[in-house]
Amino acid sequence: MNKFIFVSGGVCSSLGKGVSASSIGALLEGRGLNVCMVKCDPYINVDAGTMSPYQHGEVYVTDDGAETDLDLGNYARFTNSPLSLVNSITTGQVYQSVISKERKGCYLGHCVQVIPHITDEIKSRILSAAKAAPDTDVVIVEIGGTVGDIESIPFLEAARQLIHELGKGNALSVHLTLIPEVAGGELKTKPTQHSVKAMQEQGIQPDILICRAPVLLEESTRRKISSFTNVDFNAVFTSYDVDTTIYEIPLIFFKQELDQVVLRKMGVESRHAELDAWHNMMERFNARQGKARIGIVGKYMELNDSYKSVYEALFHASLECGIKVEMVKIDSSRIEETSADVVLGKSGEAIDGILVPGGFGQRGINGMVKAAAWARENKVPYFGICLGMQIMVIDWARNILGWEDADSTEFNKKTKHPVVSLLEEQNDVKNYGGTMRLGKSESVAEEGTRFMVAYSEKSVFERHRHRYEFANRYRKEMTESGLRLAAFTPDGGLVESVEWNDHPWGLGVQFHPEFKSKPTAANPLFRAFIAAVKAAKEEGKA
Repeated sequence: MNKFIFVSGGVCSSLGKGVSASSIGALLEGRGLNVCMVKCDPYINVDAGTMSPYQHGEVYVTDDGAETDLDLGNYARFTNSPLSLVNSITTGQVYQSVISKERKGCYLGHCVQVIPHITDEIKSRILSAAKAAPDTDVVIVEIGGTVGDIESIPFLEAARQLIHELGKGNALSVHLTLIPEVAGGELKTKPTQHSVKAMQEQGIQPDILICRAPVLLEESTRRKISSFTNVDFNAVFTSYDVDTTIYEIPLIFFKQELDQVVLRKMGVESRHAELDAWHNMMERFNARQGKARIGIVGKYMELNDSYKSVYEALFHASLECGIKVEMVKIDSSRIEETSADVVLGKSGEAIDGILVPGGFGQRGINGMVKAAAWARENKVPYFGICLGMQIMVIDWARNILGWEDADSTEFNKKTKHPVVSLLEEQNDVKNYGGTMRLGKSESVAEEGTRFMVAYSEKSVFERHRHRYEFANRYRKEMTESGLRLAAFTPDGGLVESVEWNDHPWGLGVQFHPEFKSKPTAANPLFRAFIAAVKAAKEEGKA
């Protein structure tokens, strides 16, 4: 029988449920167990695909093309959990399925209600995720939102039913709460007491408490929390502020013996902990020397989570390249209003590398084109991802080929030089959700390209999320003028990567390599980009 861990949160949002759930998964994998991570999101959207990055952060894409919440990115970076559509459960999916069954008469005329029909659908989806990965030992289910939220109640009720049905030792409740610090540095436990009380009112007694606090809680504070919450003293843990990286959290929990308590409560025989990869990662973190300033030129800069996986992948690459990366977030609209030199170079400390990530819509596009041109002309390493590759193509068409109106048909349908355009089969698409080129796809590298050098392989598999492509009718003009087409789909029908010749490192890809980067194994393209930035800095000092 699979073991189940339900991770919930209280007091307020953004305490780090996803990181805590992922860290537990990492520790259990270190003990030799196979984990399956599942996210329950209370929003009524069917998936995260049509939500603005300002609303819910980035959209994380799985191999099978599911557009999911960014927490699945945390799961991927911390664990080896299989991740697909079944690992992301939303209220929208649940109600859509139940209503569809009702219309077909599947409920035999019964009155369809939240209990049992909605909760049964939630339970079915959680159990299906476990069955989809037959080697799974432990299923870790993160319940989005905060206890007390109206929209989270059906998921908590489904968790309560499963905990009861599976029985003691087969299902645990882990509850994450806030321990705030008031004037004078005093830590207050009352919010945690109320949060656990709210869970108890839902019929769930937490087995383990993780307290989000500024510092490691003292024994006396933990005993006080234990006595007021009916949680064992040795099952009260602290997730405290760190000045290093969130990837130290598994090691912090390990020192507090969280994994041992989880194993004991689940009745699993304790095994030797193998955490060398995490210790080695922290050694690399502490050994980094020097600093590189990477300008991320994008559209959604106000919210850090909008480009969460990109930022994390840059950090992963910095660990392997032994250099600190300062991420300079630049709204591309700023470059439109002034010159690229002012924003990127000659006023103040210069940018050492430029990265243009994905995005949709016209706002700020010309600023990105200016940034790409600046990087190309000044021999500054440049990395374009999805839209960032298309920006390279538009810059080349405008500034090398002299086609001043060159553009993507996403931004200018009347351009005389549509160097980026829709695939023919996308022209009549009316719905926006789940209709792009999504998920895992093969790219085949051309010999001698930076692309192939970075991957050390001719064929690679990465994930896509886009509608618009390099326009094939311009291949001849582009290549003859010096732009290198570095990778294609296996049939040669679509361009997957372009490169600048006679440049330290200028490369764009149509896919999203950030989704497969880990702190213990940086994505090859991000590693090659940061290595090129580091080499350029060292050459400049010579």
